[in-house]
Formats: sequence, C-alpha cells, structure tokens
Amino acid sequence: MMAGEPDLLYSEFLDDFYAECEEHLKAVRRLLLALEPVAAGSAADPARLDELFRHLHTLKGLSAMVGLRPAEQLAHGMESLLRLLRAGQAILDPLMLDTMMDGAQTLEQIVAAHQARQPLPDPAAILDRLSAWLTPAMPAPAPTRPPPAPVAPVAAAADGLAERVTAARRDGATVWRFQFTPAPELAGRGITVETIRARLQEAGDILSATPRVEPGGQVLFEFLVATRREESSFHGWQDDGLSWAPHEPPPAAAPSPEPGVGSWAPSLSSGVVRVELSRLDDLMRKVGDLVISRARLEGKLRDLEKTMPTAQWRALQEVNTALERQLRDLREGVMRVRLVPIGEVFERMQFAVRDLARERGQRVIMELSGQETEVDKLVVERMADPLLHLVRNAVSHGLEPAEERLARGKPAEGRIWLRAATAGDRVVIEVEDDGRGVDRQAVAERARVLGWLEADGSLDEARILDILCAPGFSTRHEADRASGRGVGMSVVKSAVENLGGALTLYTEPGRGTRFVIQLPLTLAIVDALLVSVGGQTFAVPLPAVQEVLEIAPGEITTVTRGREEIISYRGGVLPLVRLADRFGLEARARRAYHAFVVGAAPQWAGIVVDRILGQQEIVVHAITDPLVQQPGIAGATELGDGRPILILDAGALARIGGTG
Repeated sequence: MMAGEPDLLYSEFLDDFYAECEEHLKAVRRLLLALEPVAAGSAADPARLDELFRHLHTLKGLSAMVGLRPAEQLAHGMESLLRLLRAGQAILDPLMLDTMMDGAQTLEQIVAAHQARQPLPDPAAILDRLSAWLTPAMPAPAPTRPPPAPVAPVAAAADGLAERVTAARRDGATVWRFQFTPAPELAGRGITVETIRARLQEAGDILSATPRVEPGGQVLFEFLVATRREESSFHGWQDDGLSWAPHEPPPAAAPSPEPGVGSWAPSLSSGVVRVELSRLDDLMRKVGDLVISRARLEGKLRDLEKTMPTAQWRALQEVNTALERQLRDLREGVMRVRLVPIGEVFERMQFAVRDLARERGQRVIMELSGQETEVDKLVVERMADPLLHLVRNAVSHGLEPAEERLARGKPAEGRIWLRAATAGDRVVIEVEDDGRGVDRQAVAERARVLGWLEADGSLDEARILDILCAPGFSTRHEADRASGRGVGMSVVKSAVENLGGALTLYTEPGRGTRFVIQLPLTLAIVDALLVSVGGQTFAVPLPAVQEVLEIAPGEITTVTRGREEIISYRGGVLPLVRLADRFGLEARARRAYHAFVVGAAPQWAGIVVDRILGQQEIVVHAITDPLVQQPGIAGATELGDGRPILILDAGALARIGGTG
C-alpha cells in the first residue's frame, strides 16, 4: 500500500465515526431528559433504559475502534451504572441523573475535541462520581477492538442477525462471509467498498456490514451475504481484494448480561446517505452558476426576438421556460437535502437551561414545540449560540426566584417556551418566558448614564431592543456565568442580521418577555424583486416583501420633526424610506412612486423606489469585507447580462424607517 493511504482511509472512517457519535449522543440527550420525571419519583420505563444502554454501549465500541480511550472509559462507566438500574440494584435519583447528564456533556466534549484535534477533556471527575454508585468498584472496560484474524467467525447474535441468518438458510440460501481489503491499486481500477457492496447486493442479500480497523491503521470491511449462487461464480473476485469463506455460527456461549446490545453494523437498507456539508455547498454553488447562465440565456433570447421568425423564437422560448422550471425543481431539491430539524438545537437548550437553573437554585420547566421544523443546516449551526444566549438570559434576567414568584401569585416553577414554525419561505423562532419582563426604568437609567438616551426620551419595545443589543450594554453590575458582560444580546442581533433575519421584542412587566426571530429557510438562492432607483438596479429578497404599493405624491404627508414622510396604511401610518436619499442617488420627480413594505407591524416601513422591474431568481453573494459593508446592503448578485447589482437588507431598511 502506498505511503499515506492508510491515513486517508482512516480519515474517511473517522468522518463516519463522528457522524455516528453525533446521532448516538443526540439520542442519549433525548433519553436522559425523558428520564427526568423518573428521578422525581416516577417509575422508569425498562424499554427506555434499554435504549439508552444500547446507545452508550455502541458509543463505547465506536470509541474503542478509533482508540479514543477517555470516551470509551466514560461510556463504560455510564453503561455500568445503567446496568445496575436495569437490574433493579439501584434507584434513579436527581443526583444520579445529574451525573449522567454531566457525563453525556463530557462525552460530547471529548468527541468534539478529538474532531478538532484539541486536548481532550479529562473524564476523571465524572468517573469518580459514577463509581460512587458502583459496587464493587467499576472494572476497567475490556478492549472492544475486533480481532484481526482474517477468517474469524462473525458473531451473529446482535440486532437480530442470528434470526436473519437462520431465515436465509431456511429459504435454501448459503451464507458467506466476505472480507474486502481496500488498496490504492484497486481504487485506481475503480474498485472501492461501494462497488464491492453493489457487487455483493447483486449476488444476494447483504445481512450485515462491519468496518474494522487493524492495529496498523488498515481499514477492512466484512460482509455477511446470503446467496443461492455457487462458489464458482466468485471466480476472479480475489483479484479485487475480496476473500471469502462459508459463515459458521459461533459456538454456543453463556447468555450475554447485556441483552439487546449490538455491535456497530450500519444498516444498508436504511435509505440514508451521509454527505459532508461542504459537498452540498459545492453543489449549491454549481446550481447557482446554472441559475446565472439561464438568466443570460433569457437575456440573449430577448435580444433575438426581433431578428428571428416568430415560430422559431417561440420554440426557443418554450425550451427556456422548461429549463427554468427544471432548474427551479433542482434548486428546491438541493435545498431540501440541506434541511435538518431544528430540534437538534432545541434539545441542547434543554441541557443548558437545566444546568443553569440547577446552579442558580431555580426551578424551570422548558416546553418545546415545532422541533420537526426543518431549516438549512448552516442556519441551524449559526443559530445555536444566539439561542443559547436568549435562553440563558431568560433564566438569568427574566425568571424570578421561587419566593418572588409565589409572592406575585405565580407558580414556583418558571416556564420557558421555545417554539419554531415555518411561514412561507421563512422560519419563525420564539423564545418566551413568564418572568418579570424587561425593567424599562432600569434600561432607561443605564442608557442615560451611557449617553444613549435623552433625559426625556421615551422607550418603546423597538428602542428597548436596540439598547439591549448595543455592544457593552448590561443592567448587571457584576458578571456571572450566564450574563452581565454586555455581549450576549449583541451577538444575538449580529447573528440574526448576518443571516438576513429580523429580531423583535415583546415584553410586559410582571408577565414575561418574548423574542421573535425570523430567518430565511435557506441562504444561497432566492427569488427577488428587481427595483430601479436613480438609474440603479437593486434586488430585494422576495420573502422579505410584505406588499407592493403605488403611491401618488399627494398621498405623502411630511412630519415636521426631522421631515419624516408617512402615508396612511391599514388603519395606521407607514413610515417611508426613499432609497434615493438613503444611498445618495439622483432623485427624480414622478407622477407616481412604488414602495414595497418590509418588516412587521409596528416596525414596518415602505421603501420608495422609482420602478418595479420584475421578479427573478438570484444567487446571493455575501459582502464580507468590512470596508465595503454598508447598512441596508445584504450582499450582491449577478444578473443575466453580467452586471453586478446590490441586494438590499430589508430588515435594516425597516429599522431605519421605523425609528425615523
């Protein structure tokens, strides 16, 4: 094997390892949270304990395969404690559950540190806490690396494999054990584990597939295949890195003390394929290039309309229309692949709230809804920290201590709601608490001290939000683990705006606070409204546009204070922002203007432009250079004629109009 090839194969195997760990850790978090009522005195569900045991057992085996000893030890300790619970030799109490949850978080940190190639956290403290319940003392986990012998029988007792082998033989099939050893010369001939898998699937039914890492780093793959073919049909396969032998059932052994626990054998019939996000990003970029090319084609067709016979031009236009429809379907298909449930982040928030409430001596109930709402993977990842800031603020700033709540006639337990739902092409996330609400007086006093608010200045919710999100602002005089540094809300606002979203605050003294985040479902390609102002063309993402209006000059009222302009709108007033004035473009008098309404009541605004040119798909390119960034501009795109145009930030323009 060529130098470096084992490292490459092992690296590819590690990618699968991290993905597997993420799935099992997600399940461990979910099951531990489901056991919380048990720790309060309810009866434990044996099936739930068994499922949790299986996930931890698999994590232990996976960690042993890659030599991640701290994770293997910790998973083994948690597994040992669960064995006592399943056998009725221990009773789950809050302290034990806290230890298990801390262990799950430490497991996650160990895997994350290994992936980032950083120093691994030491699990010794958690292991000491676990050992307090284990009698006798917890034994060291036995090595779980599979033996390297190439012809060792494959145990068939896990996950119903024995039953599948028996059923195949009953149907007259022979069960063979194949072993594939990858090599660079085989890869050069196009022979990989995927081609071998496809070949074996053609030969019969694959009953199991197990990767194995040899001590020298070599990765092998073992398959159990049930087939009615004769062995002579395998002739020549040994030249492709395959060896085989009849599968013999393992000798009878004593019943396993861990029923229902299987080794890591990914199901080939699950219908799930893991794909790196970078590959999806690359695919989305290529789709974006196709969108631009199709727009160029449409522009060329318009140029040819006057020079071609009508029949020929219509035929070309039909092809272009079909291409547009197919490209839109392709775009939506790629986007759907990128969507993941936002519940992945929500479950992490439960751990954070529980941890902080325990530290502060508070009783907090967190209710989730809409976990199945799907959002672009990139959006989910970037919203993890902002949501963590909001729920921590809800515990630290919003919820009162139990004594204060009881004195106000509230339940002793504070409540936090985390909700998600889709609305058109946007996702709406809400973080709400039933606490004391924002103290307007404290915010105003602190803002006046900092010179951010006039002595007689009033505070509506939009102004409160602006002050809370200003860098360095905090009503706390001392920082603690959760708040007081004046950076949390600034991080939230920046993250939401960078994703093209909007943040809104609703608060009522004594009743609670609600933050509403509106985000695009995806970021790369969107439908946009093209507008013209002072001879310049701009694009406005269509999901941000609530309505398009035609306004006659006589309908506009000028307010003397600051010369703001407003019009009557839906029983109220709509502040206007003239884009020409905002960007210093030449204003042109017209008999009628167009305005598109952005934002939401009461912070909406009408953006006045000269003309609405039409609607078009655009590829969004972010502007990352701070010397070029400008408030009100979200990015840039290219039209079919090759001209770059700017994409307007509807949320920023709405705030400009709303604060007039």
